[in-house]
Amino acid sequence: MKPIITSSLIVDQLSINDAPFILDLLNTQGWKQFIGERNVHDLQDAARYIHKIINDPAVSYRVVRLKGSKIPVGVLTMIKRDDLAHHDIGFAFLPGYAGKGYAYESASALLEAPEVLVAHSRLLAISLKDNVRSIRLLEKLGMTFEEEINRDSEKLLRYGIAVKRSAL
Repeated sequence: MKPIITSSLIVDQLSINDAPFILDLLNTQGWKQFIGERNVHDLQDAARYIHKIINDPAVSYRVVRLKGSKIPVGVLTMIKRDDLAHHDIGFAFLPGYAGKGYAYESASALLEAPEVLVAHSRLLAISLKDNVRSIRLLEKLGMTFEEEINRDSEKLLRYGIAVKRSAL
């Protein structure tokens, strides 16, 4: 996949060099609260986590970096989950970069990327009910609420969007 470049961001594939960033991100309060504990406590854990992602064809993580400095600020994910008919798009950002529009800028660019347009007719997203910021972003991206689902004794909201192939 070629990097996606926006006016202020570069979105590129996750690599082993991102281990320090992944260690920081997975240990933020927001990640643990809304995504869950991943037991990544040092750089070796982060490297193992990255290898697992890279070697899983159902999972794709893209690192969102500031264009000028190349500092990693967040991730966009696309995961094909067994219990969902289509890929699930997700996002997480370091607290210092939340609320600055980076999630919307990067996610909307991903939804228009040629490899996404060719490979997907529809995308889904799931969110905890109390993740208000995530829900607002999903709606801003044009995703609509479809149903409440249960996963691991948690109630999740499922959103969906048809991929706009006309952008090709």
